Amino acid sequence: MRSRWSDAEARDVVERFAPFGEERALRFYTSWLLGDDPALVLHGGGNTSLKGRERTPLDACVPALFIKASGHDLAGIGPAGMPAVDLAHLQRLRSLDALSDEQMVNELRTHLFFHRDATPSIEALVHAWIPARYVDHTHADAILALTNQPDGAALAREALGSDVIVLPYAKAGFALAKASAAAYEEQPGARAMVWLKHGVLSWGESARESYERMIAVVDAAERFAAARASRPLRVATSTPLEVARERAARVAPLLRGLLATPSGDADRPHRRVIVRPLVERGVLDVLDSDRGRELTLSPAVTSDHLIRTKALPAWVDAPAFDEPAKLRAQLASALEAYRREYDAYFERHKQRLVAIGHRPDSNPRVVLVPGAGALCAGDDVRAADVARDITRQALAVKTTIAAMGRYEGLPEADLFDMEYYALQQAKLRPEGPALGREVALVTGAAGAIGAGIARGLLREGCHVAVTDLPGERLDSLAGELAAEHGARVIGVPLDVGDAASVSAGFAQVARTWGGVDVLVVNAGLAHVAPLSELSLDAFRRLERVNVEGTLLLLAEAARHFAAQGTGGDVVLVSTKNVFAPGASFGAYSATKAASHQLARIASLELAPHDVRVNMVAPDAVFADGARRSGLWQEVGPDRMKARGLDERGLEEYYRNRNLLKARITADHVAAAVVFFATRRTPTTGATLPVDGGLPDATPR
Repeated sequence: MRSRWSDAEARDVVERFAPFGEERALRFYTSWLLGDDPALVLHGGGNTSLKGRERTPLDACVPALFIKASGHDLAGIGPAGMPAVDLAHLQRLRSLDALSDEQMVNELRTHLFFHRDATPSIEALVHAWIPARYVDHTHADAILALTNQPDGAALAREALGSDVIVLPYAKAGFALAKASAAAYEEQPGARAMVWLKHGVLSWGESARESYERMIAVVDAAERFAAARASRPLRVATSTPLEVARERAARVAPLLRGLLATPSGDADRPHRRVIVRPLVERGVLDVLDSDRGRELTLSPAVTSDHLIRTKALPAWVDAPAFDEPAKLRAQLASALEAYRREYDAYFERHKQRLVAIGHRPDSNPRVVLVPGAGALCAGDDVRAADVARDITRQALAVKTTIAAMGRYEGLPEADLFDMEYYALQQAKLRPEGPALGREVALVTGAAGAIGAGIARGLLREGCHVAVTDLPGERLDSLAGELAAEHGARVIGVPLDVGDAASVSAGFAQVARTWGGVDVLVVNAGLAHVAPLSELSLDAFRRLERVNVEGTLLLLAEAARHFAAQGTGGDVVLVSTKNVFAPGASFGAYSATKAASHQLARIASLELAPHDVRVNMVAPDAVFADGARRSGLWQEVGPDRMKARGLDERGLEEYYRNRNLLKARITADHVAAAVVFFATRRTPTTGATLPVDGGLPDATPR
């Protein structure tokens, strides 16, 4: 590991945060350097601080501790993530013999300089009582690799030298702060401190000194571990990556369905999860190795990760990838065994709780499937990503340990204390928006209506796969949406008229988020010609997309929803032309009517599986912002010519022909799709017109 400090970058950050002063600016900068390195911290882990001064309303400049707020990420942290606390008050707390967690949080919150600031880190007292101006704390992989062994203390001392303090494990909070301060005073010349099975602390009088001491200590640990690596894991048969990815796509929907928990809501009976498969060479080799099961079914490498992954993963023995029924049974059996063991673990230790408070479900957050990888679950993609990244790190650390010694995690009682630590539980986010646990696949998304539907679903928290034929239109839409919604958006090239492409599209979504819950059948083609001039080739071109595409999508969705076993929703974007066809529009009207009828049949066939199939029938959506409707680019010129109108006049014509004189937008269609996707009413087989009221477009 090498220092990434750059004088030029540091100057830029100081200039950017000039109103906050150079010391705080450099504190932000080195925090970013630490937070950007996954070998040091992950997702809200670690903390940094600065002892400075803050001005009060009485114009007094008093000592302040600027400390990372609980749950905030070091990467990109700024003033809002580093609140100021009354340092003198925190230092006086050291005179106490005991301080409960609740009292500690109360003291931190009541002595903020600004009452709306976020709650300081649970390790704020450690930072307050180590006298150095800058203090850094990480959960460095290399330190965890040394200290999660039976002789971890001796290894740490041998690797890092006598000027690094080594402390036994202690739960974060008041007791750890007292022990750390006492150890520092016994060895004031030390440059760093290791907490066994937890992490490492460094300090200095400048931001650079504290940061580079951290890097030097971690580098020494990495070198020591590499030199001691004499017993690497043996892999008899290494699973090819492509094989593992294909297997993960089959396993994920089965597992996702089995991990869903009852919601108590008859309309939406399942609380789903997002599943993020981790399929990488190193992960597969660990699981396929001679010591894979023993090594991986061991406690988390640091207690800081327990709220994200639980103490242990689940394991599936000899998965039958080519026998779906047997594979489902194996997954169900593994999960049931895990739940029994987790419930027993809770019963063994629940007397240690002052108040139970939040009791997570008994499902695992990580399921290890040899030959397919690690499948990591969370309430949404962010939570699942955290579990996935932590799993990647844990397996890497355990692999390092296996090569040099024997893994030893924390005792069960300590694991329980940290998993149910109220200050850690507070980092978990409350239940998200209506569709926050759902995954939607939208076809024809690069058009005006499809793009609007995707935006509408994303606004409700949904994870959305935007699909269309490959090309710039799809790529630009996916990039535009991802810039705003991040990992909740993927672009998937998909030809609805090709069965293999449809199957591959569903598989890609399964490999990304675990499965699909909402299918929006929107892709469609139009053609203008009277029946006397309509060529069979033109009709077949529409039939392939509008009819065969609908059939292929409904068939794949039916199989997929059956595998998940948690129901689902299909929304077909139909058209008013099903009920009120237009002259010279026979190919479109007929093929869309066939598509509509297939959806009605699907509503009959899939209802026993709690799959609802509904239709929305819009009229004359010309664009979604700058994204023009492909249908109206095809139809518009003929309609304008027939009525002697320009484009603006044509839009006005269609607006004025409906009862409400409404301009129909992609947002209106999206609202109708969201209505069905959120299951506001127990409805299936219905058509919801989105047309402002067209008397001849029955039924209404």
